[in-house]
Amino acid sequence: MESGNHGQHHEHHHHDFSETETLGGAFFLNLTFTLIEIAGGLWTNSVAIIADALHDAGDSLALGLAWYLQKASGKERDQQFSYGYGRLSLLAALINGMVLLVGSFVIIMHVIPRFFTSQAVDATGMVGLSLLGIAFNGFAFWRNRSSQSLNAKMVNWHLLEDVLGWTIVLIGSIIMHFGDYSWLDPLMALGVTLFILWNVSKSLGRVIKIFLQSNPEDVDLLAIEEELRLLKNVEDIHDVHAWSLDGKYHVLSLHVVINHIIDSETLALLKNQIREHTRKMGIDHATIEVELSSEACLLENC
Repeated sequence: MESGNHGQHHEHHHHDFSETETLGGAFFLNLTFTLIEIAGGLWTNSVAIIADALHDAGDSLALGLAWYLQKASGKERDQQFSYGYGRLSLLAALINGMVLLVGSFVIIMHVIPRFFTSQAVDATGMVGLSLLGIAFNGFAFWRNRSSQSLNAKMVNWHLLEDVLGWTIVLIGSIIMHFGDYSWLDPLMALGVTLFILWNVSKSLGRVIKIFLQSNPEDVDLLAIEEELRLLKNVEDIHDVHAWSLDGKYHVLSLHVVINHIIDSETLALLKNQIREHTRKMGIDHATIEVELSSEACLLENC
């Protein structure tokens, strides 16, 4: 089995460790502010704040799970999981996405009735809570901004949702401070929820495609085949398959057809060339099977 170099593997785990720390910080920040938010929502009688507090409670659970699974995903491979535990991070992204979807629908169900039964809100209190919300969630989003895993990116949608939500609540609460515009409260909650719902649906679709072992979006199998066919001693390439472990670490298997038996040194050179070419095209782990053109390959059309 041919794989990417040790340096890439070490770099992959270094990024995982950094993202684990970031997710832990996001979890504690979100949990702390959720408690503040619940009290503040009841105090100001704002459905936008109460709805967001309920959503953040679910977020805290999802962030805690994301943190734990991201940490567990860094474990070395063993006899049971020969590719390691990297997909635990992907599982966390899936759960986070589902929490966001369910939470969004719950918020919509609670917000719509407020359009027909307008209630007075404490606009001044909403301004204060909005500033706190922007500060807490903005700092967490800033810390997590460079993370690359789908798990971390899904967490970013949680945080971005809150930053946008509190920014809109701040603007709306300032407007409501100068007039009777209580209908802005449910309108703000609905607008942010629909925006996040749309974007999370797209991100969740990517996660599901990876679980179904779809070809990675940034890997062009046809281009790989065409480039490898240009190598010396290569007659054909077939049975090419690619999938992603966690959205970042891509795996490839292929059959290389040669027209005659070559010495072991030349064969080793050919395999190294294939590894180098596939690495440049986004592959981290390549499995190469070499066969003669006179052989009948039962997997050629798979």
